[in-house]
Amino acid sequence: MSNQNNVKQGNQETSSSKDVFSSWKQTSDKYFDAVEKSIPSYHQSVTSLQQEYLQACDDAIESTIEFQRKFATKAGINTKVPEATLKAVRETNEQVIKSFDVQNKMALAAVDAARQNVKTFTNNAKAFGDLNNNVMQSWISAFTPTRN
Repeated sequence: MSNQNNVKQGNQETSSSKDVFSSWKQTSDKYFDAVEKSIPSYHQSVTSLQQEYLQACDDAIESTIEFQRKFATKAGINTKVPEATLKAVRETNEQVIKSFDVQNKMALAAVDAARQNVKTFTNNAKAFGDLNNNVMQSWISAFTPTRN
């Protein structure tokens, strides 16, 4: 006798979770539903933290520049910089920005590659499951007596 109770609902037959596989599926589904529900708040939280961090860094740099400007002015320090130095600083900054852009593109490419790997894994898992089902059916049919 099976540990599973079948209940008719309309034209569909559903089963209560009395066997290990139904219970396993229910708990697994419940877990992934909970994870899916948490993703938007997690995403928002991380995005907000990133924005706050960038703003804090920007504010700290601006504050430092303003403090040093006031100090140099009050102390009478000459802050004139040769044009060659300004050019070198600007060019270096351009290279830093380009490097950041390349790094960002590489990170996005890595995320896309990971996404493709997940899709490939999913397809392979489904194919492997189908293969296992076919092998199981073959074994069962080989050892199941035929009715005449």
